[in-house]
Amino acid sequence: MALSIHSTDFPDGERIPVRCTGDGENDLPSLTIDGVPQSAVELALICHDPDAPGRGGFTHWTAYGLAPGTAQVAVADYREGPNDAGEPGWYGPKPPAGHGTHHYTFTVYALSRAVDGSPNRAEFLRSYANAVLEQASLIGTYSR
Repeated sequence: MALSIHSTDFPDGERIPVRCTGDGENDLPSLTIDGVPQSAVELALICHDPDAPGRGGFTHWTAYGLAPGTAQVAVADYREGPNDAGEPGWYGPKPPAGHGTHHYTFTVYALSRAVDGSPNRAEFLRSYANAVLEQASLIGTYSR
C-alpha cells in the first residue's frame, strides 16, 4: 500500500470548510495517514499555498516528529515549525478577496531519519530531500 493522506473534512481537490480557515475558527482539518513504509523513522507534514501572492507562495503549517504509526494527526504527538507568518501552528487559509481559488497542498513525508528542530519549509526541503522515502499529497481549495 502506498503512502496516502486524506481528510474527512474535504475530498481531494475540493473546498476546505470555512471553520478550518482564517474566516472561521481556524481549526486544523482532520488528516488521516495510511500506507507508511515500514522503514520510515518519522513523518513530517507541510501545508503550502503556491497561489499566494509573493515569491514562492505561503506555507500555512509545518509539523515534525510524527511517529510512523500515526493514523490520525489530530491525536498525534508532534512539534510545529514556523508557518510563513513566522509563528508555529496552523495558519488557516485566508487569501485576498477576489484573488481566485487557492490550492492548499497538504504533503506528508515518510522519512528515513528524524528531523532536527523545527525548520521552516524551505529549510526542511533543502536539508531532508535525501531522507524522503515516500510522499503523498492532499489538495484543498479555498477562495474569498
